[in-house]
Amino acid sequence: MTFDHIGLVVGDMAEGRQALTALFGIDRWTQVFEDPGIGVYVQFGRTEEGPCYELIAPLGEASPVQTALKRGINILNHVAYLTADLDAEAKRLEALGSLMAGPAKPAVAYGGARVQFWITPQRFMVELIEAPGHQHSYEAQ
Repeated sequence: MTFDHIGLVVGDMAEGRQALTALFGIDRWTQVFEDPGIGVYVQFGRTEEGPCYELIAPLGEASPVQTALKRGINILNHVAYLTADLDAEAKRLEALGSLMAGPAKPAVAYGGARVQFWITPQRFMVELIEAPGHQHSYEAQ
């Protein structure tokens, strides 16, 4: 697996972008992706040398991130890894005691590649992304 991003839940995409720009000096962002299949808006940002952050905002009241926002929990939501074989990695995580949070779904931000979330025995969430070598397209701000 190859590290891809850290996912952060925000109530408003513009406010989240402004906060991360001020906090971490993030100066390049992707487009905002609307993903009705997953129920979220996402956008990726980074600096030249820093890690990639994903902002995740709800797409409607039924969005899976609404609970995190309402309760103020799981705001630092997940760490994500690219993989060439989602099914094999899923079996490996399961064998290590991780629990599937839901079925694999296509993700707009990854060109329809499948993504799947897992809860580890240590109680943090891992996102598997079946898109080896994927690179986001950033624009300097």
